[in-house]
Amino acid sequence: MGYRFFKMDIDGIILIKPDIHYDSRGFFMESYTKKEFESGGIEDEFVQDNHLFSIKNTLRGLHYQVEPFQQSKLVRCISGEIMDVAVDIRKGSKTFLKYVSVTLSSENKNMLYIPKGFAHGFLVMSDYAEVIYKVDNYYSSDHERGIIWNDKTIGIKWPVDNPIVSEKDRRLPKFQDIQGD
Repeated sequence: MGYRFFKMDIDGIILIKPDIHYDSRGFFMESYTKKEFESGGIEDEFVQDNHLFSIKNTLRGLHYQVEPFQQSKLVRCISGEIMDVAVDIRKGSKTFLKYVSVTLSSENKNMLYIPKGFAHGFLVMSDYAEVIYKVDNYYSSDHERGIIWNDKTIGIKWPVDNPIVSEKDRRLPKFQDIQGD
């Protein structure tokens, strides 16, 4: 068993490719092993798992939480395919407001580790998708924040012009309008 860990273009973001064992019955993989993830540079103590379902062209995000409830995330798509995006919002970072985009799917079984200090979002590319993600801190509505998905300062190249976005996400501010968090 094991994993391969790939550092992305933005410091802290890690793409994880698990070893998958196929046979005539199907496949087996370890989706998380603390000691192996630690050896790959991921030392968070995850405290909560979230599971969601969305239909094609649904865009969720860009979400994050502020102190003391910032969250690191370990994201994987267990059914379908998503375009997963992490935006660096760490003040003083050399990659501030840059983003990483990867395809996560039930076919490739890859995972994306997103540390604290990033806004996160994804777009469903298949007819539907189920996404599971671990977080290292609890959800707090008082500390929840977001950036509008089509913020021109960030300039994410989403492959759809009119995604399905929740009313809550539609009202998220542009990055330039965020006050002091």
